[in-house]
Amino acid sequence: MKVKFLGTGTSTGVPEIGCKCEVCTSNDIKDRRLRASVLLNIDTKRILIDCGPDFRQQIMDEAFSPLDGVLLTHEHYDHVGGLDDLRPFCMFNDVDIYANSITLNALKVRMPYSFRDNKYPGVPSFNLHEVNAGSTFDIEGIDIQPISVMHYMLPILGYRINDFAYLTDVKHIPEEEYNKLKNLDTLVISALRPEEHISHLNLQEALEEVRKIAPRRTYFIHMSHRIGLHKEVQAGLPENVYLSYDGLEIEV
Repeated sequence: MKVKFLGTGTSTGVPEIGCKCEVCTSNDIKDRRLRASVLLNIDTKRILIDCGPDFRQQIMDEAFSPLDGVLLTHEHYDHVGGLDDLRPFCMFNDVDIYANSITLNALKVRMPYSFRDNKYPGVPSFNLHEVNAGSTFDIEGIDIQPISVMHYMLPILGYRINDFAYLTDVKHIPEEEYNKLKNLDTLVISALRPEEHISHLNLQEALEEVRKIAPRRTYFIHMSHRIGLHKEVQAGLPENVYLSYDGLEIEV
């Protein structure tokens, strides 16, 4: 499996509009973050996790070939705002979207033009698949394990594929879900900033989750400008724990 981090930032992106802090004005490309998303290449199959408002920019340099599935973690705009830009991929076939019922219902409200019986020509066409956190499913023979986590009061989904797990916008992991996170090679998990936040793990809380889950290696995502300068924060992290950055590619 090859994993490309298309975006590693929080909902505002980095730099934030109007901000002149040292991170937002940094010349280090690793301090510039589009909204969080990853592209998985598994043998000949391609799976996208989340499709935020920066998707068009993120995908332009990638090969134009079919997407075998889009996994959505939840319905917040920074994770679904680019779904309309999937319309070029519909020339191959309708795009399969996988998400929980809350997210699917939200999409029908936000994008009603994609779900009418008589669609306007050119609108994106989706096949919606409801995901139950208690059941695995497969995309073209690739087993997907949903993981139920909490984003403050909102139940959202993470996903495990083989020995790779992706958890974003997490604040709390129910105790029973840790069994799904055993023996991981690679964990991707959000770490918003050093300070406490009502709906996101902060940096210290994320490190505590890493110690509990004990993957071989971890990459933090969904970081705001308050996380600090990439170079400085990375220098203070434990062994095999990394700040991800836009464009990073890894193999699992």
